[in-house]
This record gives sequence, C-alpha cells and structure tokens, in this order.
Amino acid sequence: MQQYTFEPDSMHRLSCADAVEAVVGRPAAIVMKKQISVLDEGCRDVFAHSPVAAFGYQDADGTAHTTFVGGVPAFARVHSPQRFSFPVPGASVASGPVSLFFLLPGVGEVLRVNGTASVLKGGETAVDITEAYVHCAQAVIRAGLWEPPAPLQPAEPVPGQGPLAGPHISDFLAASPFLALSTWDTQGGSDTSPRGERQTVARILNGHTLVLADRKGNKRADTLHNLLHDDRLALAALVPGRSGVLHIHGRAAITDDVALLKTLALRGVPPHLALLIDVEYAEIRNNEAVSRARLWNPDARSRDLAPDMMALSSGHLAASAVESGRASAWLIKLVTAIPGMSRLMRKAMDRAYVAGLRKEGYADVRAPAAARHGEPLKDEVAQSSLRPVRICEIRHETPSARTLVLEDAADEAEPFDFLPGQFFTVVTDIAGHPVRRAYSVSSVPGATRLELTVKHVKGGQFSTHAHRDLRPGDRLAVRGPSGTFHAPPHAPQQLVLIAAGSGITPMMSMIRTRLSDPASAGRIDLLYSSRSPEEIIFSDELTRMENDHPDRLTVTHVLTSRDDRLNAESIRQWVTGLPLTDSAHHFVCGPEALMDTAQDVLQQLGVPDDHMRQERFSGAVTAPTTQVPQEMKVEKDGSLVGTAVVEPGQSLLDTGLAAGLPMPYSCTVGTCGECMVHVSNGAATRPERTCLTDKQEAEGYVLTCVSCPLSNVTLDIGDPTSPGPRSRTH
Repeated sequence: MQQYTFEPDSMHRLSCADAVEAVVGRPAAIVMKKQISVLDEGCRDVFAHSPVAAFGYQDADGTAHTTFVGGVPAFARVHSPQRFSFPVPGASVASGPVSLFFLLPGVGEVLRVNGTASVLKGGETAVDITEAYVHCAQAVIRAGLWEPPAPLQPAEPVPGQGPLAGPHISDFLAASPFLALSTWDTQGGSDTSPRGERQTVARILNGHTLVLADRKGNKRADTLHNLLHDDRLALAALVPGRSGVLHIHGRAAITDDVALLKTLALRGVPPHLALLIDVEYAEIRNNEAVSRARLWNPDARSRDLAPDMMALSSGHLAASAVESGRASAWLIKLVTAIPGMSRLMRKAMDRAYVAGLRKEGYADVRAPAAARHGEPLKDEVAQSSLRPVRICEIRHETPSARTLVLEDAADEAEPFDFLPGQFFTVVTDIAGHPVRRAYSVSSVPGATRLELTVKHVKGGQFSTHAHRDLRPGDRLAVRGPSGTFHAPPHAPQQLVLIAAGSGITPMMSMIRTRLSDPASAGRIDLLYSSRSPEEIIFSDELTRMENDHPDRLTVTHVLTSRDDRLNAESIRQWVTGLPLTDSAHHFVCGPEALMDTAQDVLQQLGVPDDHMRQERFSGAVTAPTTQVPQEMKVEKDGSLVGTAVVEPGQSLLDTGLAAGLPMPYSCTVGTCGECMVHVSNGAATRPERTCLTDKQEAEGYVLTCVSCPLSNVTLDIGDPTSPGPRSRTH
C-alpha cells in the first residue's frame, strides 16, 4: 500500500451542503422514494437468509462504533413490523439512533435499516425502525467481496506515530477491499453504508490519518451530509477469508483536494471527493459473527432461493407510492408482476452497474457470480456438504442413550447414502457457539431417515444438549458420511463384531443391513459388553433378530457389573470358540483399552491386518489457538493454491474454508483423518488423542481441523499417505 506525504491540515475542506451538492449532485426522485417504514415480507426474507450485518451504534459515553453482528441466518428476531432484536456480545449499546446493513453471501445489494435502539431484558438490542431500503450493489462489486481472496501483499511502513501504526493495522488495511461506515446527524438519525474498492478501500497518510475515496453513486450522500453536522465516524473493515475485523473510530472531514484525489485515480479517473479521517482508535479483533457466518465458505451459502433484491426494491418503491398516495403505485405493481420481469430487471441492472463502474476506472469488475437473485445457487449448493435436517423422532434406548431420527429439513426428503459402519458429523449451535460432533449411523443405508444414537457422556457438550434440550422438530445439520470403518464392497461371508457400550451403533447398522438383505447369507457373531442389563443399547431388537435369524446371528453379552470387563483371555476364548472361516472380517469398536486388547489378541491369533478394522472412541479434540495472526499458504503438489491469515482462535481448516480454499475435510472434529495435510514449512500444533500415528506426526503431518499455526506455515494438500486409525467423538 503506497504512502503519501500530504499534510491533511492544509487540504481544502467542504463545510456546507451546497458545496457538497455542487460536486455530487442531487439524487433522482426515485432514489429517495424507495424506502419504507416497516419490515415487510421482503425484509423478513432477507433477515431469514442473512447471517451477518454491519451495525453502527454509540456507547453510553457517546463514542461511535461499527461492528458486525449475527453469525447465523435469521439471527435477527422480528417482533413486529416496526421492531426487531439481536444480540451484540461484549458491547454496551446506548439508547438512541443506530443503523445496519444486512449482507447476503454472494449477493451485491444489501438491505439498509435505520432506527432507534433500546435494550431488552436478557441483554438483546431492540431496534424500532424508521426506514428500510435496498442499497445498490456498487460497493460489493467494487470490492469483489464474494470473489476468492487476493494474495496477501505486505504494507509499506506507516510514517509517524498514532493508532494506525499499531501492530498489523497497515497490513490489514492493505488487504481490505470493503468496510462498513457509520455516521450520525443532528436530527436523531444514523446511517451505516457499505464502501468498497478493488484493492485497498482506505489508504493511510500517516499514523493517525486515513483517506477514503468517495466515488460516484446514487447521490444520496447520506454520509457526507451527516459529517457536515456531526464529524464523528466509525468503521469496520473486512478482509475476505479472515474473521478478524479492523475497528476504527475518529472524526472526518470532506475534501476536494485535487492533488490528493489524483493519487486515488483509477485508470486516470479520480473520485469526486474524499474523506479525511482523523483516527482516534484502531484495533483488529476477532469477530465471532464473521467467524461463525463463514461468509466465503460454500457451506454457509443457503440451499434455498436467494432473496430477489430487485423484486424487493420494486416492492418498496410501490409501497412508498401507496403510502404517499401517488398514482404510480398500481403501474409499478403491474409491471413487476409480469412473468420474468424481475429477471430482466436483474440483468439490466447488472449491466448498468458494470458499465458505470468501468467508466469510473474499474477494468475488471463483474456482477457477483451468485447474483442470480431469486434463483437457486446451484454451483454453491453442489459444493456444500452441509445438509440441513430436522429431528422427526427421539427414541429412548437406555437411561443414558437415545436415538435421534433425522430427515431432510427441506420438503422433499432425499435418501441418506452411506456404508454400514460410517459416521456423520452433527453441526449445531449451543449457547451461541458452533459445535460439531461425529456419531456413527445405526440405521440402514438408502432410507430417507437417518438414525444416530447418542450416549450421554458426563461433561459432553453435544451429548448433554441432545439428552436435555433437543426435541422433535428441532433443526440440526449433518456432514458426511465419513470413515473407513465398514465392510468391504464385496461383503465377506462372516462378520465378527466386538463392541462395548455405544460401540454397538456402527455394528447395528451392519447387522440391520445384512439381515434385511435376502441375498446376503453370511454369518454374524457379536460380542457385546455393557455395564448392566438396563444399559444394553438395542437390547430388545438384538434379542428379536437373534431369535428370527438363529442360523445367521449370534449375540454374546458381557455385563461388567456381573462378569467384569472384557480382557485378553475372555476375548481369546470367545473368538477361538467360533466356527471361523478364512474370509471372516473382524470389527472392533469401543474404548481405547478394549481396542488395544482386542487388536493384540486378534494379531496373536493370526488375523490378517486387512481383515481387521477398528473404530476408537475419544472425546472431542480441542484445537489450541494461536495468539497472533499468522499467514497460511496452501499448496498442492508444490503449486500455490492460495493464501489466508489464521486469526487467534481459528484452526487451519476453519481459516482455509472461510477463505474459500479447497481444503480436504470430512468430520471436522479430529477423528476421521480426511483433513490430514503435510506442513512443508513452519510449525503447527499437534493435539493429543487424534487419529494420526506417531510416524505420520514425525513426518510432519497435521489434522487441520484441530491444529493452529505457531508461525507462518505452508501446507501441502496433495494426496497424503494413508490416514491412520479412525476414531469418533461423544
């Protein structure tokens, strides 16, 4: 980022509305007639799809702030056509004027909402709206906000002292093409508007001065008019792919200094004005809303139709005409009701955006790829592996185990395809924080319902939530299937199964699948250890299946309260007492001690390694966190794929996915090994109790979902060596 030697105090400044309008002009009448004073159906649709919003507010001391709020779609609750609310973690929002704009991943236009804030019981911020309207897509298009992140470029040193000379501030600004800018007027109003540039949205003049180009737009000029009366300003800057947000507040002036504007020219076209910002405060903080929203990750894109922002804008124009009694209201409604008209308007508007921006000097702008507003985001959906589901039934198997029966949240149910023994990762929010846990499937593949059996584990975050809070109708999401713990494609004639506790769940899928297939005549022998008769999961069904298929299924129960735990001798006696065939495949699932014991016994009995599979149970692995931002380069077989910055609190995988990089992954909880990559440069943490072998760790492999960088790192996502033993969490 280039630095300048201008003296801000010597630059000419505009101080009245006439001077601003002489440069900017007055907005067209239609621009000022498209805002409404209620939350209509279209606004509520945007609320339902938007995972994050920029929010401008003041604290009790009158200090201006801008941040990003939300984290998941529908984070804002609509109480009435005039009021909505949302949480603002860690902030003290004073009653008074506030403003927001709601972002839709992949969409250019934003929904701006202005109003008055108050605090509800429970701490949520409520907003009584004064106006809502659709803001044009120029800022998002200028910034290329939804395009793959650009390679990182180091910033030049900042001249002088001041907030902008703080750690990592200049590097962040050098990479930031987009920000939210909040201002206030003297009439009790506030505006938060999007600003974007193809490269750097705000440029540093010295340690305490920023310059922000003001290019041609719809001529509303709300920000400029506000600053003429109240020079307080706050902004929050984004870097695509990063969860950190740069927060700045200070005071601003409007300048038409010719020499300064010339330095901001694009292909010889300077902006008509610029903002000189005297920065009082600047700090980069990890933003939980941006992190949770995963704005640049296909998983975060809605599987539903994207809101039609052209139709919404037209609807607002018609509603405003009705409210003011204008005769044009019926004509607007008639035209927009013509089939296909919204799509034609969309195409025309996109062409107008691009043509106008090219006249400003932007050579490579294009409408957002996902701006097929009102159409399915087909490419994005195809890439997404996160499947929304709802709980249609909960079955209580034992006092400490229950089965969640899941089906698609969409109206049309699709079958769940997997191999018996594989697992799915459950994704949900608990107390406002994302939680992911892997659970083996206990049902038969190909059905439209998926059954996951969850045993309650003391201190287990998701298992406690599943037993205490979840009810039929609640929504979750699943990712998968994952795991190599399954019978080979050509099923062997005999399956030998050893399980303890909830280790029965993948075995149950194998048993149910084989016994439901008339063409499968193989034998199944199960050794199953439980604490007591009351804790035998699927007890009645196992008894029934054994009685119905006495020549195909045998079940041997071991009760630790009566028989003690399974040990090497008891396992040996049971296995050697079976009528084993040479093609028999052995599957073992349960706690780590059982795995080790069973593996030793089977190896001593001469069972080939390729006839033996294990699935280890472990608690969820917690990823250590880096203390400072670190650069992550991602390569594939030596060729650079992309770069990203790992923020404090982020894993390597979360960072890569947030940046839209093609990171390999499946379970996301450190249990399947699919995200294993090689660290070719730098260092990363390696938590204990993952599925990596000692040899893989020694060779420099890590699991990106539970690792963070200790320095700048380079990862190679090319084909790794075969992953180690799989495990799953509770």
